[in-house]
Formats: sequence, C-alpha cells, structure tokens
Amino acid sequence: MEFLTGIWGVVAKDVRSELRTRYALNALLMFVVTSVATILFALREDEVTTDVLSGMFWVVIFFTAMSGLSRIFVSEEERGTAMTLQLVASPSVVYFGKLLFNIGLTLILSCAVTLLYLAVFPLFMIKSMELFVLTIVLGSLGFAAAATIIAAIIAKANTKGTLYPVLSFPILIPLLMTVMKSTARALDGEIFSAAFGEFQILASYVMIMVAGSFLLFDYVWKE
Repeated sequence: MEFLTGIWGVVAKDVRSELRTRYALNALLMFVVTSVATILFALREDEVTTDVLSGMFWVVIFFTAMSGLSRIFVSEEERGTAMTLQLVASPSVVYFGKLLFNIGLTLILSCAVTLLYLAVFPLFMIKSMELFVLTIVLGSLGFAAAATIIAAIIAKANTKGTLYPVLSFPILIPLLMTVMKSTARALDGEIFSAAFGEFQILASYVMIMVAGSFLLFDYVWKE
C-alpha cells in the first residue's frame, strides 16, 4: 500500500506541475497540429494507401512524443528537485510514477492525433475499431516505457534535445514498424486474428522494455 501511495504521489506531483506550466501539453499539441497541417498541405488531393496513412500517423506520434516526453526527468534537473526526489522516494516508486505519467501523456497525444486524422483525412477510416484501440494502447505503453528510461539517461547530459531522439529512434524502430502494420490492418478492416502476431510482438516489447528499464533505473537514477 505504501508503494502504491508513493507512486500516485509522484504522478500527482507531475500532474500538478504540468497543469501549472502546461509545457509538455502545449508542446505536444502544437507539434501535432503543425505536423498534421504540413502533411495535409503536402498531400492535397493525392490518393494515399492505408500503409502510407498509418506510417504518417505513427511518425507524427513519434516526433511529437520526442518533443515532450523527455521533460519528465529534465524538468527535475532544471528545477533542482531531483536530489529531493531521490531522498524522499525509492527508485522503483519514482520509475513507476514517471512511467504512469508518460503513459497518460502518450495516450492523450495518440487520441489527439487520431481525432485530427479523422477530421482532415477522409481516407483515414477505422474499419476495425478493436484492432485500432488495442494498437493505440500497446503502442502508447511501448512509447512511454522507452521514453521514460531514455529521459532518465539523458537528463544530466548537456545536449538533451539532440541526444533524446538519437537514442530513442533505434530503440523504437521495432515498435514503430509493428504499430504501423497493425494500424494498416485496422484501417483495412481485417479481423483480430490477422494482427495476432503484431500484438504478440507489441506485448513482448512492452514487457521487455518495462522489465529492463526497471532493473536499470536504480543505477541510472542514482548516477
């Protein structure tokens, strides 16, 4: 019970901080609108396949996430609260608290991109809702898990903005390729069993990333 209370305490602290500054939310939403508008103007009246639409969908989410999710630990260093957090909370509490906050932020981002795509791209029609929802959930979990540990690694670096996407891209390539394919299946209206292999990969990716990050976080956080 004390462990869960500590986790929710970290989440609540980050939520209050974000509501005061709205840095991450504003950065995410502005990047989403700009990216979708750029894609819309570039495509104009061109006919695109579901593979292209799903690829652009997750590319927008990837680059938008890179602009906002790194703040989860960088902000602690900038405010000088990292040392205090190390003293009052165990590494596992901090990790899962930050992870839950990033999951929430990534889900908000994914929903915002989905709504914009539905509004501006007539060909972006979700024909298999269960496939799409499960892809969004597992994809968001994977993004958040990778983003959390990478943000902790680069928090003390001098070139945070440059280093974050450089480290993230190779780690997220398997996730991106899988969610793109699964999203294309959802847009094509394929049945659930057709995407079962993709979901196995996504679930395995999330479990490996969370378990590996949890084991490494103690050393990264106290370094």
